[in-house]
Amino acid sequence: MPRSALLSPELRWTTIGSIALIFLGAFESLAVTTIMPTVSRELDGEALYSLAFSGTLAASIIGTVVAGGWADRRGPSRPLIVAMAVFVVGLVLSGTAQSMVVFIVGRFLQGLGSGAIIVALYVVVARLYPAELHPKIFGAFAAAWVLPSMIGPPVAGLVADSTSWHWVFLGVGVLVLFAAAFIAPAIRQLAHMTTASSGARVGSAPFWAVVVAVGVVGVSLGGQLPVSVAPVVVIVAVVIVVVALRPLVPAGTLLARRGLPSVVLLRGACAAAFFGTEVYLPYLLNERYGLPSWAAGLILTVGAVSWALGSEVQSRMGERMSHDNTVRIGAAVLLLGVFTQVVTAALLLSPIVAAAGWFFAGAGMGLVYPRISTLVLSYSTEGNQGFNSAAMSISDNVGGATAIAFAGLLFTGFATNGFVAALALTAVLAALALPVAFRVRAERLPVAPDAGAPPAS
Repeated sequence: MPRSALLSPELRWTTIGSIALIFLGAFESLAVTTIMPTVSRELDGEALYSLAFSGTLAASIIGTVVAGGWADRRGPSRPLIVAMAVFVVGLVLSGTAQSMVVFIVGRFLQGLGSGAIIVALYVVVARLYPAELHPKIFGAFAAAWVLPSMIGPPVAGLVADSTSWHWVFLGVGVLVLFAAAFIAPAIRQLAHMTTASSGARVGSAPFWAVVVAVGVVGVSLGGQLPVSVAPVVVIVAVVIVVVALRPLVPAGTLLARRGLPSVVLLRGACAAAFFGTEVYLPYLLNERYGLPSWAAGLILTVGAVSWALGSEVQSRMGERMSHDNTVRIGAAVLLLGVFTQVVTAALLLSPIVAAAGWFFAGAGMGLVYPRISTLVLSYSTEGNQGFNSAAMSISDNVGGATAIAFAGLLFTGFATNGFVAALALTAVLAALALPVAFRVRAERLPVAPDAGAPPAS
């Protein structure tokens, strides 16, 4: 029987459980930023501070690749179960840690689990939701990721101050178990309906994922080194990443080949432009305008709200606005928002101008991201849904990390004009994303077989 709503009886608990898992993963990722100073102080781990972040990012890349290949070969049920278990074990380890080493091991497991969860959920969407609902469910995923950016830091700070930072991790672990219970019927149904796929990619992918992860850590940490050696370290790390990426993304991705390769590349380009800019906006408002940290940070909330609004708009438009037109409009709006920040920094315009521009940038991301996810599944078959979803997530992580590293090099190297130089780079990246957005559509979009197969009743 056709399903036309995310909360229809056949999809209700799958939708609620999936959104809850995305929300909890995002909450944990953002909340840890707030409590990390306290954690590192109590565990005497200041020397390992950055590893608690870069290690998690690297682990998520490995998790996406392993889960993607596993889901293509055996379906998403087992990868999702294992991913949730690994994520919870990581939360428990970090939440009970009495040393920084144990804490970082827990963070590594959280990265493995969260990366694998996202890819497995994309395959769940491909197998259980009809194509016309993909923009809606990915819009809901986007909102579930954005909302924690508004409530995660203050809630985490409140929990840490009123009880202990340990409960930030342990509390999320308990909630993940409830989310798993919601999605359990769909997991059982998928386990029965899925057979092994002979076309799934196996082989050396996990090895190359590890190489990419190491390269991304090098990119992230290289930007923090002294300016005399940082450029060399970052460039070498980027070369390693580019070489190792080739087996992990669709052929032609790095050349912006029309169709799926350009869709995957667009994800990385948008991530690079947006997140590279986001790092420096509060810093600019604090340093140049003298705004207190809490006030400067409000601009991030503006972007989070508009991202959610953009996601809702594209969800309501559905198929009335084609996927290719939506990503083109979104990329153009993102460019407008990022370019506004360069002008603001160069001319010292009012912070209100920066906030207005960031509203547009967030709205552009809200339009683009859900439709990129939808397009990836549209181009996929049952044998490569996991591989393509993993490629999209890797592009996202690599794009953001690389842009932040290079923006940091420019910021340090240009001294008095550091903000203008860093933001000019991200504006160029946003400009480059626009022509890529015009190459996302192939002559024909294949539809994944069994994409609308009914879940458990």
